[in-house]
Amino acid sequence: MLKVVVNSTPLIALNAVNQLSILEALYKKIIVPYGVYEEVFFKAPTNKKIDLSLFDYILIERVKNAYAKELLQTSLHKGEIEVILLAQEINADLCIIDDYLARKYASLFGLKVTGTIGVLLRAKENQLIKEIKPILNDLIKNGIYISQELYEHILTLANEN
Repeated sequence: MLKVVVNSTPLIALNAVNQLSILEALYKKIIVPYGVYEEVFFKAPTNKKIDLSLFDYILIERVKNAYAKELLQTSLHKGEIEVILLAQEINADLCIIDDYLARKYASLFGLKVTGTIGVLLRAKENQLIKEIKPILNDLIKNGIYISQELYEHILTLANEN
C-alpha cells in the first residue's frame, strides 16, 4: 500500500466539492500530520471545518522530529512543514500539496509531489470520475483559484477540451 501524506488545501478543496472520497478510492489510506488536522478542524472557518478523525481511511500522525520543525520555520505554514517532515520520517511514496513554494521544498527534500489537480486527473484515468470540468467549475465556485491558462491545460490533459 502506498504511503500518501496530504496537506490541508487538497483536503479542503476536495471536501468543498464532495470529492474527498477520491483519496480513499485512489490510495486506500492517507496520512495527515497533526498540524494539518489542526488547520482543517480547529482553525478553519465553521463552514469549511473537516473532522478528519471521523474518516477511517485517514490516519492522523504527529511529526517525531520537533527540532527539524523549528529549523524549517520558513515562509511555509505549519501544516506544510509537517507534511514534508512526516513524509520523510515515514518514507512516503507521495505528498499531496497545492502550494507552489511547499511543493518546491518537498521536491528539494526528494519527495514525490502532486496536487489536487493531479489527484483529479488520476481519478479520471482510473475511471473514478467521468469528467474533470464540472469538478473544476465547482472548485472555482467554492473559491479555489484556478487561472484560465491552467484550467485550459487541465482540460487538455483530461481530453475534455
